[in-house]
Amino acid sequence: MVDAICKEIKMKKDRIGGQVGSIYFGGGTPSILSQAALQKIFDAINHTFSVDGNAEITIETNPDDLTAQKLKELKQLPVNRFSVGIQSFYDEDLIWMNRAHQAQEAEDCIRRSQDAGFENLTLDLIYGYPLLTDQKWLNNIQKAIELEVPHISAYALTVEPRTALAHTIKNKKQAPINDNQSAAQFVILMDKLVNAGFEHYEISNFAKPNRYAVHNTNYWKGIDYIGIGPSAHGFNGQNRYMNPANNALYIETLGHNKLPEIVEELSLNDRFNEYIMTSLRTMWGTDLQKINTDFGKDFLTETKHNLKNFGDKDWLVADGDNIYLSQNGKLFADHIASELFIVEND
Repeated sequence: MVDAICKEIKMKKDRIGGQVGSIYFGGGTPSILSQAALQKIFDAINHTFSVDGNAEITIETNPDDLTAQKLKELKQLPVNRFSVGIQSFYDEDLIWMNRAHQAQEAEDCIRRSQDAGFENLTLDLIYGYPLLTDQKWLNNIQKAIELEVPHISAYALTVEPRTALAHTIKNKKQAPINDNQSAAQFVILMDKLVNAGFEHYEISNFAKPNRYAVHNTNYWKGIDYIGIGPSAHGFNGQNRYMNPANNALYIETLGHNKLPEIVEELSLNDRFNEYIMTSLRTMWGTDLQKINTDFGKDFLTETKHNLKNFGDKDWLVADGDNIYLSQNGKLFADHIASELFIVEND
């Protein structure tokens, strides 16, 4: 797999013209790779692309992976940021989620990482599941604040088809997810973190001032990126590239010196809708002038017309040419974006 990844990197040499400003090792669980395997991937990247000396280099990891030995190995690599899947600081919740780590282990791994010199950390938390009372949720948020990490990501639990959770809900062995609970806990999250000095810079992401995730922010701002590995996606401003999820097919295709990607050609409407969806999620908002420049006057006219549908609600805030979600609007972000989409037959 590592050899195939390195080969794909080299085959995509022409995909990036300037310097690489961020590198993100996403999951699965890339932290299970050995130091030698990760170094081999870094060598391929550095031999293929020009990497900014200040590039943000993130690796996703589980708390149980961040042992003292693993931190010692990662310290020898260019990795400078961890995304840690904490999810909860309660053992009963972690057992319910089938997580491998324990609550104390979650807290210890953060402190151990900080002591090892890894200060740039982001924690993932989950809310909106049956075991999570509002008080437990407040305690989880407070614990994350006390750990003094500069970035926190939080997501409402969703039920994916063909999962154990979906099966237990279908058979009435588990209560269904309560949307009202999720909404209420999202409001608690916003209030608590903003009062603690975090900026709510994207629907699911909070950061101390100027500590935004570079890599993810680039997604939301529509900056080009390449995806490497099974299931990876890339984007060049015009088209999206998707690798197959099948590991064997991925490796076999590269073994024949072919890229395993599928190209999705994005229409002007597709690109406009994607801009609406991503920009509206951020604190930078949707720029009407950018719509006019990048998509044309007709798109601007239609957008202004669609915005009038929200005139009697307090979901949107206008500041010159920029449109932002209000706190109440953040509860309906997907719905608002869909109402502003323009489809082919409009």
